[in-house]
Amino acid sequence: MSIDKDTVRKVARLARIAEPEERLEPLAQELSGILGWIEQLNEVDVEGVEAMASTVDVQLPMREDNQQDGPTGGGQPENVVANAPKTEDHFFVVPKVVE
Repeated sequence: MSIDKDTVRKVARLARIAEPEERLEPLAQELSGILGWIEQLNEVDVEGVEAMASTVDVQLPMREDNQQDGPTGGGQPENVVANAPKTEDHFFVVPKVVE
């Protein structure tokens, strides 16, 4: 797949990135090269290969919970919000940040 100068100009405009005209052609070549590498990756046969979350196949150790009887549902809402500057019905009260 090849990307031309006009496509780079359009993507830059949509992303609100100001690129000078003389940088459009080099960017088009770089992006075309990146897409070429991606196309090469599509040619790799991954049939039967299990997806991985890490490059190292290890199981992380699970820690024991600090509670003697194991995890609990809490049941101590007063203690949780005890140091909060403002609470209501065991919830933190914070200023509205999204209109």
